[in-house]
Amino acid sequence: MPDIEKVSPSLLLKMKKEKRKITMLTAYDYYFAKVVEDAGCDIILVGDSLGSVILGHKNTIPVTVDDMVHHIKAVSRGVTRAMLVGDMPFMSYQVSREEAIRNAGYMIKEGRAHAVKLEGGESIAPTVGYLTDNGIPVMGHVGLMPQRVHEMGGYKIQGKSPETEKKIINDALSLQDAGAFAVVLEGIPAGLASKISKKLRIPTIGIGAGPGCDGQVLVIYDMLNMTHERLPRFVRVFSDAGAAIKKGVADYIAGVREGEFPAESHTFRMSKRKKAD
Repeated sequence: MPDIEKVSPSLLLKMKKEKRKITMLTAYDYYFAKVVEDAGCDIILVGDSLGSVILGHKNTIPVTVDDMVHHIKAVSRGVTRAMLVGDMPFMSYQVSREEAIRNAGYMIKEGRAHAVKLEGGESIAPTVGYLTDNGIPVMGHVGLMPQRVHEMGGYKIQGKSPETEKKIINDALSLQDAGAFAVVLEGIPAGLASKISKKLRIPTIGIGAGPGCDGQVLVIYDMLNMTHERLPRFVRVFSDAGAAIKKGVADYIAGVREGEFPAESHTFRMSKRKKAD
């Protein structure tokens, strides 16, 4: 049986050249890592979105490096072929490039991530260059950046004006020049995403950016309808696991309260002792 080629930056670049769509999903624990890995997904992202879907925060800002490493390590145990990317959380790379490389190195060495993802464009390109020069693969992220939710005034579509469109293009090009192996395009018009994807040599991964990107990513809890929040417009529910889970929990509670569970088939009995002669 031939060896399965592990996903790497060079394989992703090859997939872009061959116009093979790249698949990426989030995972935050071993169970979902195995599900996504076994399904053949190319990239598994341990996103700082865990702040919302796992930890219950209102946004991603409270997430710490230790939070990320804890979940990356769990996911790494279920990954064989896929590339494992970990989000660098808010203020883990902005203070200095020395702190950035310390935190990125911790996520790779202790968490066992294969690469890290940073939000930002031209302003963080020098940091991206420093990381890649020191052997740390970096995925970029431009457009709508959740870590800048307060600066952006909420989760709003970016790049709608000529000025902001030009800035996002320059941001993506700056990340490519700094050595990023791919860039996430989030929350931008489909036409702009297509334009950037054609300009860049490296792959683009879209989320709310239309079909013209080289790949797509979704939060797994969103595409399985397992969130307690209203789903963004760009999300498609591929399986309503959320409804099945809610029904299962409700059925369990009803079964216990009505005395139907545990039944005889779920019960252990002591073995009968043989009478002495």
